[in-house]
Amino acid sequence: MGEDAESQGHIVAVRGAVIDVAFAGEGLPAIDDALFVRRDNGETIVAEVQSHLDPHRVRAIALQTTAGLRRGQRVEAAGGPIRVPVGDHVLGRLLDVTGRVADDGAPIPDDAPRRPIHRPPPSLAQQTGAAEIFSTGIKIIDLLTPLARGGKAAMFGGAGVGKTVLVMELIRAMVASYQGISVFAGVGERSREGHEMLLEMQTSGVLDRTVLVYGQMNEPPGARWRAPLTALTIAEYFRDERRQNVLLMMDNIFRFVQAGAEVSGLLGRLPSRVGYQPTLASEVAALQERIASVGEAAVTAIEAVYVPADDFTDPAVTTIAAHVDSMVVLSRAMAAEGMYPAIDPIASSSVLLDPLVVGENHARVATEARRVIEHYKELQDVISLLGVEELGAEDRRLVGRARRLQRFLTQPFDVTEAFTGEPGRSVPIADTIAGCEAILSGECDGWRESSLYMIGALDEARQKEESARSGTTTAPPA
Repeated sequence: MGEDAESQGHIVAVRGAVIDVAFAGEGLPAIDDALFVRRDNGETIVAEVQSHLDPHRVRAIALQTTAGLRRGQRVEAAGGPIRVPVGDHVLGRLLDVTGRVADDGAPIPDDAPRRPIHRPPPSLAQQTGAAEIFSTGIKIIDLLTPLARGGKAAMFGGAGVGKTVLVMELIRAMVASYQGISVFAGVGERSREGHEMLLEMQTSGVLDRTVLVYGQMNEPPGARWRAPLTALTIAEYFRDERRQNVLLMMDNIFRFVQAGAEVSGLLGRLPSRVGYQPTLASEVAALQERIASVGEAAVTAIEAVYVPADDFTDPAVTTIAAHVDSMVVLSRAMAAEGMYPAIDPIASSSVLLDPLVVGENHARVATEARRVIEHYKELQDVISLLGVEELGAEDRRLVGRARRLQRFLTQPFDVTEAFTGEPGRSVPIADTIAGCEAILSGECDGWRESSLYMIGALDEARQKEESARSGTTTAPPA
């Protein structure tokens, strides 16, 4: 903005989270610029300009509750987008969408560096490709949907199939072996989930290298809509100015889309397909294209995506899926069978499952495992109608191997130990491939299926099987 008088305005209308502001000067604040409204009690409400109504009025979305605002109240234009604190001062802290501290700790110093939440993505020439595998210790992910260091992975699933548990386990597994900075964006999270995440970070001792940004369910849609941008701005600072690797976690990206649809409705825009905002594709792209690796510093993103009513053709789901390298799809049917993590081995995919990236052996075992499980799924209708005894000998053998493979790809998690009493397992990729290879070659055909359920490496199943045999059979005479 120019002169101070030109940056002053006043409220002419308040409708929920929508505020109309009149400015006396010639110039209006630009789209996405921040506005500050001072309450009578001294508190400041932050709003963001969304449209120009005429040469003197703008329409803005408030990022905090507007209760108590009145017409005529003074508004100040910031002269640019919302600026949030970045750098060492935010490590170990819990922030809201505007960068304010929300963890009852000391306020962030005024001299802390600040950056605008809106900025263009790095150019294609600056970006570096992702071809290095990020080992998670989770068997089914490492085998069938390998994650890339510097790539984007998304966990798709309906309500209650284990997205948040999987993301929390990935955070625990990856941060434990990760020397970079972790940034977590809680978008539309429940308060309980936020507390669990904070406790998980504290107990695992990684909070001092982590930044938590929350736009909770009970906050206005504007706060949920902009929370991912705040987290991304902090991640970009460490990537661009500190040249540090960043692990960026977002739970839940669907809530970001949902908040955008609410904002669009509040602004009076006509809805598009299935009631979503007409700007759905551009909003998702504006966020996702900023998640990129530049030079030596990589941003690795893990995103949870809620799938409404388990409908994977939903426009929000398909739009987000177009931007990710690895798609981890969670299945309600597998969760119902107790196959945790409930990842669908057929629907899940990764661009990294290529012999040139993971190696010939890994790609071959993964392809064969998928083929066997898919063949089993094709035969399930026949099995449920006639029984497995009606199948041919070769089909019966493949069904047995597919069932053992499915059970081997389950494993207990550290984050669920408090509920199950079973300590978590982390399995190296080499052990996962060796175990799957043994099952596919028929080495485990005579084993009980239960021996392979909820274990780590295949050696654990072998011990279970040997102890079961020694307990039920007598040793042969010497």
